[in-house]
Amino acid sequence: MQINKPVLRLLKRPDVVFLQHLESTFNNSFLTIEKLKRDIKLQEYITQGYQKMATVTEEPELEETEPKPLADQALLIDRTPEWFAASSHTFFFVCGLGMLYLFLGVRPLWHTDLWGHLSYGRYIVNNGHIPETEPLLPLSEGMPFVDTAWLSQVIGYKIFEKLDIPAMQFVYALSITFCIGLIYFTAYKKTRNIWICGAGSVLLLWGDWQQFLIARPQVAGLVCMITLFCLLSAYKWRNWFWFVIPGIFALWANLHGSFPVGLLILSAWTCGHAVDVFRKTRNWKSLFQNRNIRRYFLLTELSALAVLINPYGIEIYSAVISISQNANIKDLVEWEPLTLRMKQGQAAAAIVLLLIILYRYSPRRVTAKEFFLLFGFGVSALWTSRMILWWVPVASYYAIIHARAILIFKPSQSIPRPEKSSKWIVACIGLVWISFAYSSMGMKVIHGKQADPEKALSSQTPLGALRYLRQNPPKGLVFNTYEWGDMLLWAGPKDMKLFLASHAHLVPEDVWEHYMLISNAGPHWEALLDRYSVNTIAIDKPRRNMLINLLRKNENWKVGFENVEAAILLRKKPL
Repeated sequence: MQINKPVLRLLKRPDVVFLQHLESTFNNSFLTIEKLKRDIKLQEYITQGYQKMATVTEEPELEETEPKPLADQALLIDRTPEWFAASSHTFFFVCGLGMLYLFLGVRPLWHTDLWGHLSYGRYIVNNGHIPETEPLLPLSEGMPFVDTAWLSQVIGYKIFEKLDIPAMQFVYALSITFCIGLIYFTAYKKTRNIWICGAGSVLLLWGDWQQFLIARPQVAGLVCMITLFCLLSAYKWRNWFWFVIPGIFALWANLHGSFPVGLLILSAWTCGHAVDVFRKTRNWKSLFQNRNIRRYFLLTELSALAVLINPYGIEIYSAVISISQNANIKDLVEWEPLTLRMKQGQAAAAIVLLLIILYRYSPRRVTAKEFFLLFGFGVSALWTSRMILWWVPVASYYAIIHARAILIFKPSQSIPRPEKSSKWIVACIGLVWISFAYSSMGMKVIHGKQADPEKALSSQTPLGALRYLRQNPPKGLVFNTYEWGDMLLWAGPKDMKLFLASHAHLVPEDVWEHYMLISNAGPHWEALLDRYSVNTIAIDKPRRNMLINLLRKNENWKVGFENVEAAILLRKKPL
Protein backbone atom coordinates (compact mmCIF):
# COMPACT_ATOMS: atom_id res chain seq x y z
CA MET A 1 0.00 0.00 0.00
CA GLN A 2 1.30 3.47 -0.90
CA ILE A 3 0.53 6.67 1.13
CA ASN A 4 0.34 9.98 -0.75
CA LYS A 5 2.48 12.99 0.20
CA PRO A 6 -0.24 15.07 1.99
CA VAL A 7 -0.95 12.17 4.29
CA LEU A 8 2.78 11.75 5.06
CA ARG A 9 2.99 15.39 6.08
CA LEU A 10 0.03 15.00 8.36
CA LEU A 11 1.54 11.90 9.94
CA LYS A 12 4.16 14.11 11.51
CA ARG A 13 1.37 15.55 13.78
CA PRO A 14 -0.19 12.53 15.50
CA ASP A 15 -2.60 14.35 17.93
CA VAL A 16 -6.39 14.50 18.59
CA VAL A 17 -6.92 17.65 16.50
CA PHE A 18 -5.28 15.84 13.67
CA LEU A 19 -7.66 12.88 14.01
CA GLN A 20 -10.73 15.09 14.20
CA HIS A 21 -9.53 16.98 11.18
CA LEU A 22 -9.02 13.75 9.33
CA GLU A 23 -12.56 12.52 10.16
CA SER A 24 -14.12 15.74 8.85
CA THR A 25 -11.85 16.07 5.86
CA PHE A 26 -11.59 12.50 4.51
CA ASN A 27 -15.16 11.24 5.06
CA ASN A 28 -15.29 10.07 1.50
CA SER A 29 -11.71 8.77 1.52
CA PHE A 30 -10.95 5.08 0.84
CA LEU A 31 -9.00 4.98 4.13
CA THR A 32 -10.74 4.51 7.46
CA ILE A 33 -9.69 5.93 10.82
CA GLU A 34 -8.72 2.49 12.09
CA LYS A 35 -6.47 1.94 9.14
CA LEU A 36 -4.78 5.30 9.67
CA LYS A 37 -4.15 4.40 13.31
CA ARG A 38 -2.47 1.24 12.19
CA ASP A 39 -0.33 3.33 9.82
CA ILE A 40 0.62 5.64 12.70
CA LYS A 41 1.61 2.68 14.84
CA LEU A 42 3.60 1.29 11.97
CA GLN A 43 5.42 4.60 11.61
CA GLU A 44 6.26 4.57 15.33
CA TYR A 45 7.67 1.06 15.08
CA ILE A 46 9.76 2.09 12.12
CA THR A 47 11.07 5.16 13.94
CA GLN A 48 12.00 3.11 17.00
CA GLY A 49 13.72 0.60 14.78
CA TYR A 50 15.89 3.28 13.19
CA GLN A 51 16.82 4.59 16.62
CA LYS A 52 17.90 1.17 17.78
CA MET A 53 19.98 0.68 14.65
CA ALA A 54 21.63 4.07 15.15
CA THR A 55 22.52 3.23 18.71
CA VAL A 56 25.95 1.66 19.02
CA THR A 57 25.82 -1.27 21.33
CA GLU A 58 28.89 -2.37 23.12
CA GLU A 59 29.86 -6.00 22.65
CA PRO A 60 30.56 -7.97 25.76
CA GLU A 61 34.23 -8.44 26.45
CA LEU A 62 35.57 -11.93 25.79
CA GLU A 63 37.77 -13.62 28.27
CA GLU A 64 41.39 -13.60 27.15
CA THR A 65 42.85 -17.06 26.74
CA GLU A 66 46.45 -17.95 25.92
CA PRO A 67 46.83 -19.25 22.31
CA LYS A 68 47.89 -22.85 21.93
CA PRO A 69 51.47 -23.22 20.61
CA LEU A 70 51.59 -24.20 16.91
CA ALA A 71 54.30 -26.24 15.08
CA ASP A 72 57.10 -24.19 13.50
CA GLN A 73 56.00 -24.28 9.86
CA ALA A 74 59.30 -22.73 8.76
CA LEU A 75 60.92 -26.11 9.37
CA LEU A 76 58.70 -27.65 6.69
CA ILE A 77 59.71 -25.17 3.97
CA ASP A 78 62.15 -26.54 1.35
CA ARG A 79 65.05 -24.09 1.50
CA THR A 80 67.28 -25.93 -0.99
CA PRO A 81 68.76 -23.45 -3.52
CA GLU A 82 67.27 -23.71 -7.00
CA TRP A 83 70.65 -24.44 -8.57
CA PHE A 84 71.24 -27.36 -6.20
CA ALA A 85 67.78 -28.94 -6.25
CA ALA A 86 67.04 -31.82 -8.62
CA SER A 87 64.02 -33.23 -10.40
CA SER A 88 62.74 -36.74 -10.96
CA HIS A 89 64.32 -36.64 -14.43
CA THR A 90 67.70 -35.95 -12.86
CA PHE A 91 67.18 -38.86 -10.48
CA PHE A 92 66.52 -41.32 -13.32
CA PHE A 93 69.50 -39.89 -15.22
CA VAL A 94 71.83 -40.41 -12.25
CA CYS A 95 70.32 -43.85 -11.62
CA GLY A 96 71.12 -44.97 -15.18
CA LEU A 97 74.64 -43.59 -15.08
CA GLY A 98 75.23 -45.13 -11.65
CA MET A 99 74.29 -48.59 -12.88
CA LEU A 100 76.47 -48.15 -15.97
CA TYR A 101 79.44 -47.02 -13.89
CA LEU A 102 79.00 -49.90 -11.45
CA PHE A 103 78.81 -52.39 -14.32
CA LEU A 104 81.95 -51.02 -15.97
CA GLY A 105 83.75 -50.48 -12.68
CA VAL A 106 83.85 -54.18 -11.88
CA ARG A 107 84.50 -55.43 -15.42
CA PRO A 108 87.79 -57.29 -15.92
CA LEU A 109 90.45 -55.25 -17.69
CA TRP A 110 91.44 -56.40 -21.16
CA HIS A 111 94.85 -58.01 -21.54
CA THR A 112 96.20 -55.99 -24.47
CA ASP A 113 96.91 -52.27 -25.11
CA LEU A 114 96.53 -50.93 -21.57
CA TRP A 115 99.58 -52.73 -20.19
CA GLY A 116 101.82 -51.65 -23.03
CA HIS A 117 100.91 -48.00 -22.46
CA LEU A 118 101.55 -48.40 -18.73
CA SER A 119 104.95 -49.85 -19.59
CA TYR A 120 105.83 -46.76 -21.65
CA GLY A 121 104.54 -44.56 -18.82
CA ARG A 122 106.79 -46.39 -16.38
CA TYR A 123 109.76 -45.87 -18.69
CA ILE A 124 109.06 -42.12 -19.04
CA VAL A 125 108.66 -41.63 -15.27
CA ASN A 126 111.73 -43.68 -14.36
CA ASN A 127 113.97 -42.11 -17.01
CA GLY A 128 112.58 -38.59 -16.91
CA HIS A 129 112.15 -38.15 -20.67
CA ILE A 130 110.11 -39.32 -23.64
CA PRO A 131 112.10 -41.81 -25.76
CA GLU A 132 112.95 -40.85 -29.33
CA THR A 133 113.14 -44.47 -30.48
CA GLU A 134 111.35 -47.63 -29.39
CA PRO A 135 112.87 -48.44 -25.96
CA LEU A 136 111.31 -51.77 -24.93
CA LEU A 137 111.57 -54.18 -27.89
CA PRO A 138 115.03 -55.29 -29.03
CA LEU A 139 113.92 -56.09 -32.59
CA SER A 140 112.47 -52.56 -32.92
CA GLU A 141 115.58 -50.83 -31.65
CA GLY A 142 116.21 -47.61 -33.57
CA MET A 143 112.65 -47.31 -34.88
CA PRO A 144 111.49 -43.65 -34.57
CA PHE A 145 108.94 -43.32 -31.79
CA VAL A 146 106.47 -40.41 -31.76
CA ASP A 147 104.56 -41.06 -28.57
CA THR A 148 101.26 -39.22 -29.12
CA ALA A 149 99.80 -40.72 -25.92
CA TRP A 150 102.67 -39.90 -23.56
CA LEU A 151 100.51 -37.86 -21.15
CA SER A 152 97.90 -40.63 -20.86
CA GLN A 153 100.69 -43.12 -20.20
CA VAL A 154 102.31 -41.04 -17.47
CA ILE A 155 99.00 -40.24 -15.74
CA GLY A 156 97.93 -43.88 -15.98
CA TYR A 157 101.18 -45.15 -14.52
CA LYS A 158 101.14 -42.67 -11.62
CA ILE A 159 97.54 -43.62 -10.78
CA PHE A 160 98.32 -47.35 -11.02
CA GLU A 161 101.37 -46.88 -8.81
CA LYS A 162 99.15 -45.50 -6.05
CA LEU A 163 95.95 -47.54 -6.32
CA ASP A 164 96.76 -50.58 -8.48
CA ILE A 165 94.20 -52.35 -10.73
CA PRO A 166 91.03 -50.76 -9.20
CA ALA A 167 92.34 -47.34 -10.24
CA MET A 168 92.45 -48.43 -13.88
CA GLN A 169 88.94 -49.83 -13.61
CA PHE A 170 87.79 -46.56 -12.05
CA VAL A 171 89.30 -44.34 -14.77
CA TYR A 172 87.98 -46.61 -17.51
CA ALA A 173 84.44 -46.76 -16.08
CA LEU A 174 84.33 -43.04 -15.29
CA SER A 175 85.48 -42.04 -18.79
CA ILE A 176 82.87 -44.09 -20.64
CA THR A 177 80.13 -43.10 -18.19
CA PHE A 178 81.06 -39.45 -18.71
CA CYS A 179 80.86 -39.79 -22.50
CA ILE A 180 77.43 -41.41 -22.49
CA GLY A 181 76.16 -39.06 -19.79
CA LEU A 182 77.30 -35.99 -21.72
CA ILE A 183 75.53 -37.12 -24.90
CA TYR A 184 72.38 -37.78 -22.85
CA PHE A 185 72.56 -34.41 -21.10
CA THR A 186 73.12 -32.44 -24.31
CA ALA A 187 70.26 -34.21 -26.08
CA TYR A 188 67.99 -33.77 -23.03
CA LYS A 189 68.52 -30.00 -23.11
CA LYS A 190 67.08 -30.08 -26.63
CA THR A 191 64.27 -32.61 -26.15
CA ARG A 192 63.27 -32.74 -22.45
CA ASN A 193 62.38 -36.41 -22.92
CA ILE A 194 64.13 -38.89 -20.65
CA TRP A 195 62.91 -41.97 -22.52
CA ILE A 196 64.17 -40.96 -25.97
CA CYS A 197 67.47 -39.74 -24.51
CA GLY A 198 67.82 -42.98 -22.57
CA ALA A 199 67.17 -45.04 -25.69
CA GLY A 200 69.78 -42.99 -27.57
CA SER A 201 72.32 -43.60 -24.81
CA VAL A 202 71.70 -47.34 -25.02
CA LEU A 203 72.15 -47.08 -28.78
CA LEU A 204 75.53 -45.41 -28.25
CA LEU A 205 76.63 -48.07 -25.76
CA TRP A 206 75.57 -50.89 -28.10
CA GLY A 207 77.12 -49.42 -31.24
CA ASP A 208 80.53 -48.77 -29.65
CA TRP A 209 80.61 -51.72 -27.27
CA GLN A 210 83.35 -53.57 -29.18
CA GLN A 211 85.51 -50.46 -28.96
CA PHE A 212 84.69 -49.97 -25.28
CA LEU A 213 85.96 -53.43 -24.37
CA ILE A 214 89.59 -52.27 -24.33
CA ALA A 215 90.83 -49.72 -21.81
CA ARG A 216 93.44 -47.57 -23.58
CA PRO A 217 94.31 -43.91 -24.29
CA GLN A 218 91.78 -43.95 -27.12
CA VAL A 219 89.12 -43.56 -24.42
CA ALA A 220 90.72 -40.24 -23.45
CA GLY A 221 90.46 -39.18 -27.08
CA LEU A 222 86.76 -40.12 -27.04
CA VAL A 223 86.22 -37.94 -23.95
CA CYS A 224 87.77 -34.98 -25.79
CA MET A 225 85.76 -35.65 -28.95
CA ILE A 226 82.38 -35.90 -27.21
CA THR A 227 83.14 -32.83 -25.08
CA LEU A 228 83.89 -30.83 -28.23
CA PHE A 229 80.83 -32.11 -30.09
CA CYS A 230 78.48 -31.44 -27.17
CA LEU A 231 79.82 -27.93 -26.62
CA LEU A 232 79.17 -27.07 -30.25
CA SER A 233 75.75 -28.76 -30.23
CA ALA A 234 74.43 -27.43 -26.92
CA TYR A 235 75.27 -23.78 -27.38
CA LYS A 236 75.24 -21.16 -30.04
CA TRP A 237 78.44 -19.19 -30.32
CA ARG A 238 79.98 -18.26 -26.97
CA ASN A 239 83.01 -16.01 -26.53
CA TRP A 240 84.65 -18.53 -24.21
CA PHE A 241 84.87 -20.90 -27.18
CA TRP A 242 88.03 -18.97 -28.12
CA PHE A 243 89.79 -20.33 -25.01
CA VAL A 244 88.08 -23.59 -24.08
CA ILE A 245 88.08 -25.34 -27.45
CA PRO A 246 91.75 -24.69 -28.34
CA GLY A 247 92.55 -25.81 -24.78
CA ILE A 248 90.77 -29.10 -25.46
CA PHE A 249 92.92 -29.62 -28.55
CA ALA A 250 96.15 -28.80 -26.72
CA LEU A 251 95.27 -31.46 -24.14
CA TRP A 252 93.98 -33.91 -26.76
CA ALA A 253 97.22 -33.83 -28.78
CA ASN A 254 99.12 -35.09 -25.72
CA LEU A 255 96.57 -37.68 -24.59
CA HIS A 256 95.98 -39.54 -27.86
CA GLY A 257 96.68 -39.21 -31.56
CA SER A 258 93.00 -39.00 -32.53
CA PHE A 259 92.90 -35.18 -32.42
CA PRO A 260 92.38 -34.96 -36.24
CA VAL A 261 88.85 -36.21 -35.53
CA GLY A 262 88.20 -32.99 -33.63
CA LEU A 263 89.57 -30.88 -36.49
CA LEU A 264 87.21 -32.71 -38.84
CA ILE A 265 84.28 -31.86 -36.56
CA LEU A 266 85.19 -28.17 -36.57
CA SER A 267 85.65 -28.25 -40.34
CA ALA A 268 82.21 -29.86 -40.75
CA TRP A 269 80.72 -27.18 -38.50
CA THR A 270 82.29 -24.40 -40.53
CA CYS A 271 81.38 -25.84 -43.93
CA GLY A 272 77.92 -26.76 -42.70
CA HIS A 273 77.20 -23.19 -41.64
CA ALA A 274 78.45 -21.95 -44.99
CA VAL A 275 76.18 -24.32 -46.92
CA ASP A 276 73.15 -23.44 -44.79
CA VAL A 277 73.74 -19.72 -45.24
CA PHE A 278 74.10 -20.10 -49.00
CA ARG A 279 70.93 -22.22 -49.19
CA LYS A 280 69.07 -19.45 -47.39
CA THR A 281 70.48 -16.40 -49.20
CA ARG A 282 71.62 -17.80 -52.57
CA ASN A 283 74.38 -15.21 -52.41
CA TRP A 284 78.10 -16.02 -52.34
CA LYS A 285 78.94 -12.70 -50.71
CA SER A 286 76.88 -13.63 -47.67
CA LEU A 287 79.39 -16.38 -46.87
CA PHE A 288 82.09 -13.77 -46.24
CA GLN A 289 79.74 -11.45 -44.39
CA ASN A 290 78.35 -14.06 -41.99
CA ARG A 291 79.92 -13.62 -38.57
CA ASN A 292 79.46 -17.23 -37.40
CA ILE A 293 81.21 -18.65 -40.45
CA ARG A 294 84.21 -16.39 -39.83
CA ARG A 295 84.23 -17.33 -36.15
CA TYR A 296 84.21 -21.08 -36.70
CA PHE A 297 86.82 -20.80 -39.43
CA LEU A 298 89.18 -18.88 -37.13
CA LEU A 299 88.41 -21.29 -34.29
CA THR A 300 89.44 -24.20 -36.52
CA GLU A 301 92.73 -22.48 -37.28
CA LEU A 302 93.37 -21.73 -33.61
CA SER A 303 92.65 -25.36 -32.69
CA ALA A 304 95.04 -26.60 -35.37
CA LEU A 305 97.71 -24.33 -33.89
CA ALA A 306 96.90 -25.47 -30.33
CA VAL A 307 97.74 -29.02 -31.38
CA LEU A 308 101.35 -27.88 -31.81
CA ILE A 309 101.66 -27.57 -28.02
CA ASN A 310 103.26 -31.01 -27.70
CA PRO A 311 106.79 -32.42 -27.45
CA TYR A 312 107.03 -32.99 -31.22
CA GLY A 313 105.57 -29.78 -32.63
CA ILE A 314 104.30 -29.94 -36.19
CA GLU A 315 105.83 -33.40 -36.64
CA ILE A 316 102.84 -34.86 -34.81
CA TYR A 317 100.65 -34.40 -37.88
CA SER A 318 102.87 -36.50 -40.13
CA ALA A 319 103.33 -39.08 -37.37
CA VAL A 320 99.57 -39.65 -37.04
CA ILE A 321 99.20 -39.98 -40.82
CA SER A 322 102.10 -42.44 -41.04
CA ILE A 323 100.53 -44.70 -38.38
CA SER A 324 97.31 -45.00 -40.37
CA GLN A 325 99.31 -45.86 -43.50
CA ASN A 326 101.62 -48.40 -41.84
CA ALA A 327 101.71 -51.71 -43.73
CA ASN A 328 101.64 -53.82 -40.57
CA ILE A 329 98.20 -52.73 -39.37
CA LYS A 330 96.44 -54.27 -42.39
CA ASP A 331 96.72 -57.63 -40.60
CA LEU A 332 94.92 -56.36 -37.49
CA VAL A 333 91.19 -56.98 -37.19
CA GLU A 334 90.36 -53.54 -35.77
CA TRP A 335 91.91 -51.86 -38.80
CA GLU A 336 90.00 -53.94 -41.32
CA PRO A 337 87.05 -52.47 -43.28
CA LEU A 338 83.71 -52.64 -41.49
CA THR A 339 81.60 -55.61 -42.61
CA LEU A 340 78.36 -57.28 -41.55
CA ARG A 341 80.35 -60.26 -40.27
CA MET A 342 81.52 -58.08 -37.38
CA LYS A 343 79.27 -57.45 -34.39
CA GLN A 344 79.98 -53.74 -34.60
CA GLY A 345 79.19 -53.88 -38.33
CA GLN A 346 75.77 -55.36 -37.53
CA ALA A 347 75.18 -52.66 -34.93
CA ALA A 348 76.19 -49.95 -37.41
CA ALA A 349 73.81 -51.35 -40.04
CA ALA A 350 70.92 -51.28 -37.54
CA ILE A 351 71.72 -47.67 -36.61
CA VAL A 352 71.86 -46.66 -40.28
CA LEU A 353 68.45 -48.26 -40.88
CA LEU A 354 67.04 -46.42 -37.87
CA LEU A 355 68.44 -43.11 -39.11
CA ILE A 356 66.88 -43.63 -42.55
CA ILE A 357 63.45 -44.13 -40.96
CA LEU A 358 63.85 -41.15 -38.65
CA TYR A 359 65.02 -38.80 -41.39
CA ARG A 360 62.16 -39.96 -43.61
CA TYR A 361 59.46 -38.93 -41.12
CA SER A 362 61.14 -36.17 -39.14
CA PRO A 363 59.68 -32.67 -39.66
CA ARG A 364 62.97 -31.14 -38.48
CA ARG A 365 65.16 -29.55 -41.12
CA VAL A 366 68.39 -31.45 -41.82
CA THR A 367 71.42 -29.20 -41.43
CA ALA A 368 74.47 -29.48 -43.63
CA LYS A 369 76.81 -30.02 -40.69
CA GLU A 370 75.00 -33.16 -39.54
CA PHE A 371 75.12 -34.52 -43.08
CA PHE A 372 78.87 -33.87 -43.28
CA LEU A 373 79.48 -35.50 -39.90
CA LEU A 374 77.34 -38.59 -40.48
CA PHE A 375 78.52 -39.13 -44.03
CA GLY A 376 82.20 -38.33 -43.37
CA PHE A 377 82.62 -40.53 -40.29
CA GLY A 378 80.40 -43.22 -41.84
CA VAL A 379 82.60 -43.53 -44.93
CA SER A 380 85.76 -43.59 -42.80
CA ALA A 381 84.24 -46.41 -40.69
CA LEU A 382 83.67 -48.42 -43.86
CA TRP A 383 87.33 -47.91 -44.71
CA THR A 384 88.54 -49.01 -41.27
CA SER A 385 86.27 -50.39 -38.57
CA ARG A 386 88.12 -48.55 -35.81
CA MET A 387 86.56 -45.27 -37.01
CA ILE A 388 83.12 -46.45 -35.91
CA LEU A 389 84.08 -45.20 -32.44
CA TRP A 390 83.66 -41.60 -33.65
CA TRP A 391 80.60 -42.15 -35.86
CA VAL A 392 78.27 -43.79 -33.33
CA PRO A 393 78.09 -40.85 -30.84
CA VAL A 394 77.16 -38.45 -33.65
CA ALA A 395 74.58 -40.88 -35.06
CA SER A 396 73.05 -41.50 -31.63
CA TYR A 397 72.72 -37.79 -30.89
CA TYR A 398 70.95 -36.97 -34.16
CA ALA A 399 68.75 -40.05 -33.78
CA ILE A 400 67.51 -38.63 -30.45
CA ILE A 401 66.89 -35.18 -31.93
CA HIS A 402 64.87 -36.44 -34.90
CA ALA A 403 62.95 -39.03 -32.86
CA ARG A 404 61.77 -36.27 -30.56
CA ALA A 405 60.84 -34.09 -33.56
CA ILE A 406 58.58 -36.86 -34.84
CA LEU A 407 56.79 -37.20 -31.49
CA ILE A 408 56.09 -33.49 -31.06
CA PHE A 409 52.77 -32.84 -32.81
CA LYS A 410 52.70 -29.16 -31.82
CA PRO A 411 56.20 -27.74 -32.14
CA SER A 412 55.05 -24.36 -30.79
CA GLN A 413 53.90 -25.93 -27.54
CA SER A 414 56.41 -25.40 -24.74
CA ILE A 415 57.75 -28.50 -23.02
CA PRO A 416 57.02 -28.38 -19.25
CA ARG A 417 59.96 -28.65 -16.90
CA PRO A 418 59.71 -31.17 -14.05
CA GLU A 419 59.44 -29.76 -10.55
CA LYS A 420 62.65 -29.63 -8.54
CA SER A 421 62.91 -30.73 -4.94
CA SER A 422 65.54 -31.42 -2.29
CA LYS A 423 64.43 -35.04 -1.93
CA TRP A 424 65.64 -35.81 -5.45
CA ILE A 425 69.10 -34.35 -4.88
CA VAL A 426 69.41 -36.39 -1.69
CA ALA A 427 68.44 -39.52 -3.63
CA CYS A 428 70.97 -38.66 -6.37
CA ILE A 429 73.79 -38.21 -3.87
CA GLY A 430 72.89 -41.54 -2.29
CA LEU A 431 72.95 -43.30 -5.67
CA VAL A 432 76.35 -41.83 -6.52
CA TRP A 433 77.75 -43.02 -3.21
CA ILE A 434 76.30 -46.52 -3.56
CA SER A 435 77.61 -46.87 -7.12
CA PHE A 436 81.10 -45.85 -6.04
CA ALA A 437 81.09 -47.89 -2.83
CA TYR A 438 80.27 -51.15 -4.58
CA SER A 439 82.77 -50.67 -7.43
CA SER A 440 86.28 -52.11 -7.28
CA MET A 441 87.69 -48.68 -6.51
CA GLY A 442 85.21 -48.13 -3.71
CA MET A 443 86.00 -51.52 -2.20
CA LYS A 444 89.68 -50.61 -2.11
CA VAL A 445 89.35 -47.03 -0.86
CA ILE A 446 86.56 -47.57 1.68
CA HIS A 447 87.04 -51.16 2.77
CA GLY A 448 90.74 -51.66 1.92
CA LYS A 449 89.90 -54.74 -0.15
CA GLN A 450 92.57 -55.72 -2.67
CA ALA A 451 91.55 -56.70 -6.19
CA ASP A 452 91.83 -60.37 -7.14
CA PRO A 453 93.76 -60.57 -10.45
CA GLU A 454 91.79 -63.66 -11.42
CA LYS A 455 88.60 -61.56 -11.36
CA ALA A 456 89.95 -58.10 -12.18
CA LEU A 457 91.72 -59.21 -15.38
CA SER A 458 90.20 -60.78 -18.48
CA SER A 459 90.06 -64.56 -18.79
CA GLN A 460 92.55 -64.39 -21.67
CA THR A 461 95.24 -62.82 -19.49
CA PRO A 462 98.14 -65.34 -19.27
CA LEU A 463 98.46 -65.27 -15.48
CA GLY A 464 99.74 -68.83 -15.25
CA ALA A 465 102.35 -68.24 -17.95
CA LEU A 466 103.46 -65.04 -16.19
CA ARG A 467 103.99 -66.87 -12.92
CA TYR A 468 106.05 -69.53 -14.67
CA LEU A 469 108.19 -66.95 -16.49
CA ARG A 470 108.85 -64.98 -13.30
CA GLN A 471 109.93 -68.18 -11.56
CA ASN A 472 111.99 -69.27 -14.55
CA PRO A 473 113.34 -66.13 -16.27
CA PRO A 474 114.01 -66.97 -19.92
CA LYS A 475 117.33 -66.43 -21.62
CA GLY A 476 117.55 -64.96 -25.08
CA LEU A 477 114.67 -63.79 -27.25
CA VAL A 478 111.13 -64.87 -26.42
CA PHE A 479 108.71 -65.44 -29.29
CA ASN A 480 105.34 -64.36 -27.96
CA THR A 481 101.76 -63.97 -29.06
CA TYR A 482 101.15 -60.42 -30.33
CA GLU A 483 98.17 -59.94 -27.97
CA TRP A 484 100.28 -60.93 -24.95
CA GLY A 485 103.22 -58.65 -25.63
CA ASP A 486 101.90 -55.75 -23.56
CA MET A 487 101.13 -57.82 -20.47
CA LEU A 488 104.47 -59.61 -20.69
CA LEU A 489 106.25 -56.24 -20.91
CA TRP A 490 104.41 -54.96 -17.87
CA ALA A 491 104.34 -57.96 -15.53
CA GLY A 492 106.99 -60.32 -16.92
CA PRO A 493 110.55 -60.78 -15.64
CA LYS A 494 112.72 -57.69 -15.71
CA ASP A 495 114.78 -57.30 -18.89
CA MET A 496 112.90 -60.07 -20.68
CA LYS A 497 113.39 -59.69 -24.43
CA LEU A 498 110.14 -60.02 -26.36
CA PHE A 499 109.59 -60.49 -30.08
CA LEU A 500 106.91 -57.75 -30.33
CA ALA A 501 104.01 -56.02 -28.58
CA SER A 502 100.76 -54.42 -29.65
CA HIS A 503 102.35 -51.30 -31.18
CA ALA A 504 102.52 -52.93 -34.58
CA HIS A 505 103.58 -49.71 -36.32
CA LEU A 506 106.82 -49.75 -34.30
CA VAL A 507 107.78 -53.21 -35.54
CA PRO A 508 109.95 -53.35 -38.69
CA GLU A 509 108.00 -54.72 -41.65
CA ASP A 510 110.27 -57.75 -42.18
CA VAL A 511 110.04 -58.67 -38.48
CA TRP A 512 106.24 -58.39 -38.70
CA GLU A 513 106.13 -60.64 -41.77
CA HIS A 514 108.30 -63.21 -40.03
CA TYR A 515 106.06 -63.08 -36.96
CA MET A 516 103.01 -63.83 -39.11
CA LEU A 517 104.81 -66.77 -40.78
CA ILE A 518 105.92 -68.30 -37.48
CA SER A 519 102.62 -67.85 -35.62
CA ASN A 520 100.67 -69.39 -38.52
CA ALA A 521 103.20 -72.21 -38.94
CA GLY A 522 103.99 -70.95 -42.42
CA PRO A 523 106.93 -71.85 -44.68
CA HIS A 524 110.34 -71.95 -42.95
CA TRP A 525 108.89 -71.21 -39.53
CA GLU A 526 111.54 -73.32 -37.76
CA ALA A 527 114.40 -71.70 -39.68
CA LEU A 528 113.07 -68.28 -38.71
CA LEU A 529 113.08 -69.28 -35.03
CA ASP A 530 116.70 -70.32 -35.42
CA ARG A 531 117.51 -67.06 -37.25
CA TYR A 532 116.26 -64.96 -34.34
CA SER A 533 117.83 -67.28 -31.75
CA VAL A 534 114.51 -67.87 -30.04
CA ASN A 535 114.89 -70.13 -26.98
CA THR A 536 111.43 -69.65 -25.45
CA ILE A 537 108.00 -69.56 -27.04
CA ALA A 538 105.01 -68.18 -25.11
CA ILE A 539 101.80 -68.45 -27.13
CA ASP A 540 98.06 -68.88 -26.62
CA LYS A 541 96.55 -72.30 -27.28
CA PRO A 542 93.18 -71.37 -28.84
CA ARG A 543 94.72 -69.50 -31.82
CA ARG A 544 98.13 -71.13 -32.19
CA ASN A 545 97.22 -74.76 -31.62
CA MET A 546 98.71 -75.82 -34.95
CA LEU A 547 102.12 -74.37 -34.07
CA ILE A 548 101.98 -75.94 -30.60
CA ASN A 549 101.31 -79.41 -32.07
CA LEU A 550 104.23 -79.04 -34.48
CA LEU A 551 106.54 -77.99 -31.66
CA ARG A 552 105.43 -80.97 -29.55
CA LYS A 553 106.55 -83.31 -32.31
CA ASN A 554 109.79 -81.44 -32.93
CA GLU A 555 112.83 -82.99 -31.33
CA ASN A 556 114.39 -79.59 -30.59
CA TRP A 557 111.57 -78.37 -28.38
CA LYS A 558 109.85 -79.39 -25.15
CA VAL A 559 106.85 -78.18 -23.18
CA GLY A 560 107.87 -76.16 -20.11
CA PHE A 561 104.40 -75.02 -19.04
CA GLU A 562 100.87 -75.61 -20.21
CA ASN A 563 97.35 -74.83 -19.07
CA VAL A 564 94.00 -74.11 -20.70
CA GLU A 565 94.93 -70.80 -22.32
CA ALA A 566 98.71 -70.87 -22.64
CA ALA A 567 101.69 -73.00 -23.57
CA ILE A 568 105.37 -72.23 -23.00
CA LEU A 569 107.85 -74.26 -25.01
CA LEU A 570 111.60 -74.35 -24.42
CA ARG A 571 114.46 -75.16 -26.74
CA LYS A 572 116.22 -78.23 -25.47
CA LYS A 573 119.61 -76.85 -26.47
CA PRO A 574 119.51 -73.06 -26.10
CA LEU A 575 121.24 -71.06 -28.82
